[in-house]
Order: sequence, then C-alpha cells, then structure tokens
Amino acid sequence: MENFLRPIYQEHASNSNTLGILTIEATQFDRPLTDGFDSILLIIVREQANNWFVKHYEVDGGTAALHLVKEEILMEWIDTSGYRRAVEWIIYGRTIYDRNEYVKQLKEELRFFPEDKRDLRKIIDFGKLVKSYSEAKLLYDAGEIRDAHSKILNSLHYLARLSVIDHGYYPEVTVWNQVKNMDLEVYKLYESLLDSNESIEKRIELMLIAMDFVMNNRAHSASKHLLEIMDKQEEPWSYASIKAITDVQHYTYDLSAILSYLVEKGFVEVVLLDTKNPAVFQRTYRVKEK
Repeated sequence: MENFLRPIYQEHASNSNTLGILTIEATQFDRPLTDGFDSILLIIVREQANNWFVKHYEVDGGTAALHLVKEEILMEWIDTSGYRRAVEWIIYGRTIYDRNEYVKQLKEELRFFPEDKRDLRKIIDFGKLVKSYSEAKLLYDAGEIRDAHSKILNSLHYLARLSVIDHGYYPEVTVWNQVKNMDLEVYKLYESLLDSNESIEKRIELMLIAMDFVMNNRAHSASKHLLEIMDKQEEPWSYASIKAITDVQHYTYDLSAILSYLVEKGFVEVVLLDTKNPAVFQRTYRVKEK
C-alpha cells in the first residue's frame, strides 16, 4: 500500500500549497480510526476550491482513503469537534511531509490543548449534554422508557467527552478507555447504567438523579466560555444579542438549552424588560452575582 500511495503524496509534496501530509495505517491502531480502510492519507493545504476533497482507492485487495483538506476547515474541525477523526489522524498519524514544521507545531498544539480552545470545546459538549439529559427526563416522565434509556446513554457519552477535555486531552473515538483512567466517577455511572441488576426504569431514575448531581458540580467550569462573554457587560443580554456573538456560533443550536440550565441552577438570572404590551415581558439574561 505504501508503494501505491507514494506517487500520490509525492505529487502533492512538490506543490507549494501543501502544508503537510500524514498517513495512518489500520494495523497501527484499529479500524474505527481509519473508517474501515487499510490506510488514510491526510493532506493539508493552504487553499483549494473544494474545502474537503475525498477519494477512495483499492489495490491488491487493500483500501485507502485520501483526504485533501483546506487548513481553515481543519482548524475549525479541531476547535469545534466538527470531525473528530481528523484530530486523531493528526495526533497519531505518521508525518511523511512537513513544510516548515507545520505538522510538528500542529501536533504540539494538540498535545498541549490551549485553555481557550479547551473552554470552547467544553461548552460545545456541555450544550449537547444538557439537551440530551433534558430530553431523557421528558421521555422518562412520559413513560417512553427505551427512548429515555437511549438519551441517557447519549448524555453519558457527552459527559465522558467533557471529562476528558477537562483533564486537558482531546476526546478520542474510544472515549471510555480514556475516562476509565481519568474520571472514575463518570466511568462508574456508565457501568451502573449497563451492568445494574435493577429494572431499566429504576436504572434510568437513579441515573437521572446521579447525573444531575455531577452536571451541577461541573456546570460552571463547563460553561466558562459563555459566562465570561456575558460577564463583559453589566447590562442584561437579549437572547438574540448572545446568539449573534461570533464565538457563540459554534454552539448556537444548543444555546437555549444551556441558558435554561444555567438559569435553573442559579448561574444566570432572568431580567424582564417591558414591551409595548404591558402583559408581555422580554426575557433577558445576565450572570448572577455570587
């Protein structure tokens, strides 16, 4: 496979637009990391008309996938978990071409995981956690037990990812292997849901209580990105004004769920403003003073 791929990446290496090329073999790790292919070839470029170009190959019974990715899109994936595979390819991939140590510096950045990027990633996963957990509660109360169980499992997954990020690492596909070595509290929740002898209804009931406690303890750290933005002004924020902030765009679909949770738990308070109709008030938000 290496001999087959060499002419492909050598052609790109000679292009001044190419920043770096990495390869990863399924035999090095596992099939999930390579999307079922025997080899992945990741080529990072400064500019190209197509932000992300993919081509699949087969030779002598082996398979390979080429991913030609624009640097801007790759950085967005890294910052927002837009495509988690790409992050792992950079972390674990073997560098076969590196212009001006671009790939080396990128690997170092991923290893150190800067705090500002960590805070953004935390609130993105926290938003998904809050929404999934809220849906689990509603489904449980409605008697939709199996759907509630599915949502609880999703919630645990986001909680696991949040825990890994909090410890300064990027969540991997095998996130529970990471959590087992970092956060036994969260790992025990996962075990309890899967291995308990209780009925499924009782397991969900207990899990909702336990997760509420864990989430509440981690809410301030997880929502730091949003709270710091809101704390920059004394005047209350309308929902539209928060939603319009560029840095909030990465989690705008979960923003309403995040704000509702932060209000419920006392991190944010609601300020009612008059409207033209004396019976109707506009809800605005500000960080609650401690």
